[in-house]
Amino acid sequence: MSTDKAARRAKFEGAWLVIKQELLDHFNGEGMPKDAAEWYERNLEYNVPGGKLNRGMSVVDTVEILKGRALNDDEYLKAAVLGWGVELLQAFFLVSDDMMDSSITRRGQPCWYRVPRVGSIAINDSFMLEAAIYHLLKKHFRSESYYIDVVELFLETSHQTEMGQLIDLITASEDEVDLSKFSLKKHSLIVIYKTAYYSFYLPVALALFMCHVPTEYILPSSPTPIRPYDLAKSILIPLGEYFQVQDDFLDFSGTPEQIGKIGTDILDNKCSWCINTALSLVTPEQRKLLDDNYGRKDKECEAKVKALFEELKLREIYAAYEQKVYRELNGLIDGIPEGGEGTLKRAVFTSFLGKIYQRQK
Repeated sequence: MSTDKAARRAKFEGAWLVIKQELLDHFNGEGMPKDAAEWYERNLEYNVPGGKLNRGMSVVDTVEILKGRALNDDEYLKAAVLGWGVELLQAFFLVSDDMMDSSITRRGQPCWYRVPRVGSIAINDSFMLEAAIYHLLKKHFRSESYYIDVVELFLETSHQTEMGQLIDLITASEDEVDLSKFSLKKHSLIVIYKTAYYSFYLPVALALFMCHVPTEYILPSSPTPIRPYDLAKSILIPLGEYFQVQDDFLDFSGTPEQIGKIGTDILDNKCSWCINTALSLVTPEQRKLLDDNYGRKDKECEAKVKALFEELKLREIYAAYEQKVYRELNGLIDGIPEGGEGTLKRAVFTSFLGKIYQRQK
């Protein structure tokens, strides 16, 4: 597998140009007017390729690990279509989420709905980003034995993410602060459904399907049948939860220079790991301070909450949590029985964990 991240990204972005053109050719083939085609292209270009691309590229990386070799051109394009499918799904979520949250910027530019002339047309634009996934799957995978598996996986993952989004929206409204709705259990549920399934399980499961990994197999070294999709999920969902807890902690502890943004979870009444951990530790007086100051659009209130987080030693609690999770995940990864091609590989998970462990941004 190529270790040059910039070269890997450039190749993946090259595949996007081919995939985007396929979507535009189909759109134009339906006899759509020129101004609509220009709008669609702008929607695709503004919202899909601008992020870190970790989710999409991890599909390609995982296919390479599972096959144990570099991919030929046909295999690479197929893996890239699945990867860009994940990025289209992410774009669909973000365009709509930004409207629900009344967000201002995304990836250093105005949110799509705030671009002049877009407004509520962004709702339909988000639907078109989602629909593009299924057009691409049909075009590239209709004849594959696993076609229905990848279609169902995208649909199921979308449903799971929307469930997580619902809990988040009704638990942590910016207009109405009610910390009694918060808990570490609810935080875990939101994180697993809203982030972990689509960001961690989806890319790996897509790669497993593309590599024809069966839902169950037996290895000579293991007396019990191995269920690779269930095994992958049992590692990737806790890994995704760890990733989001890390994100929540960095929002509180990181500087803008370090994390590339200004942390706003306290101001925005976010149901984050930090506030939920604090709520599990506070005295009644400290709880009153949080009730009075959390989720208020006021820098002084934010400073009081941050000071309480420091007093409760959230940094130490997080460091202990990170070490515990790292040990547990490594234990799960080490327990994966390995076979030849068409079976699960530990390297799939060590590569994910290596990218995340003790990250600073």
